[in-house]
Amino acid sequence: MLKRALPLAMGLCLCATPALAGWTDVLDKVQQELPAASAGSSTPAANLGAGLSDSDITKGLKEALAKGTTNAVNNLGKTDGYFGNEAVKILLPDSLKRLEAPLRLAGQGQLVDDFVLAMNRAAEKAVPQAANILGDAVRNMSVSDARGILTGGDDSATQYFRKSSGKKIGEMMKPIIDKSMESVGVMKAYKKLTASPVAAAAAQAYGVNLDSYVNTKAQDGLFYMISQEEKGIRKNPAERTTSILQKVFGGK
Repeated sequence: MLKRALPLAMGLCLCATPALAGWTDVLDKVQQELPAASAGSSTPAANLGAGLSDSDITKGLKEALAKGTTNAVNNLGKTDGYFGNEAVKILLPDSLKRLEAPLRLAGQGQLVDDFVLAMNRAAEKAVPQAANILGDAVRNMSVSDARGILTGGDDSATQYFRKSSGKKIGEMMKPIIDKSMESVGVMKAYKKLTASPVAAAAAQAYGVNLDSYVNTKAQDGLFYMISQEEKGIRKNPAERTTSILQKVFGGK
């Protein structure tokens, strides 16, 4: 499913590769006839893409962003995609964190572990569906969007996706997360975790909405992974070996 979703939206043949390669490999294939830029050059952000047509820039960015978002979704939408990645792992809600130490001291640490695992499994089941929405965002990118991303800040592509797709992804994932949370036992684990009067009081006092919490954290993790893909192309000029990478991104 992961390998079909975005290619269907983009008409591209995309597959999971390491994060940096995901950006560079596609750009390597774009406009290979462009003259090579000086390997040691450094281009100010405002001049990135200078000398390239709007068509070149838009095509290159669309293909690179498609590959990058596919990698982000593929890396998260699998077993341990969230749970095994400390950068995006969904932890206890703040209102319940103060209960973790007492529970572990009382030999009930497994309740905490089961609950955390169940939340992450729910996110892993839901995030693959974001591929179609991200694919639409890339496909519908305008020339202005492409130039804004190229000359913008280090996270301009990530912010573009948040703005264009964040709400849609949240709405799309809600019923999937609701169903996933039931199938992987989130509520069962939550009830066990909050079985004690103290835990139940804490949960009630802070109004924990687990569906919303897991949805928000799943989105945060997705956009974080997209941002890592974006940083790869912007911050690793030594990995850019072709003229299109050097020409479009210079030494940025």
